[in-house]
Amino acid sequence: METCENNNKPKTLKELLRSSYFWKPAAGVIIGGILGYLYYHYEGCTTGSCGITSNPISSILFGSVLGYFFVNRPCKTC
Repeated sequence: METCENNNKPKTLKELLRSSYFWKPAAGVIIGGILGYLYYHYEGCTTGSCGITSNPISSILFGSVLGYFFVNRPCKTC
């Protein structure tokens, strides 16, 4: 039976910044934030009654969270 253990975690800050442990989630957050803003800009709610799309900050934060969870799925398999 396989385990999901990965013992190749970076040990120093320099190794962390060069590894996918840092860049993969960071790219997901950045791309998600950009897509969240674009959704606000092109499809956003102008009346203010929409909780997420009426404000660019909330739209960017929501897109960033979705981008993070898309890259780092909590329920992924090995």
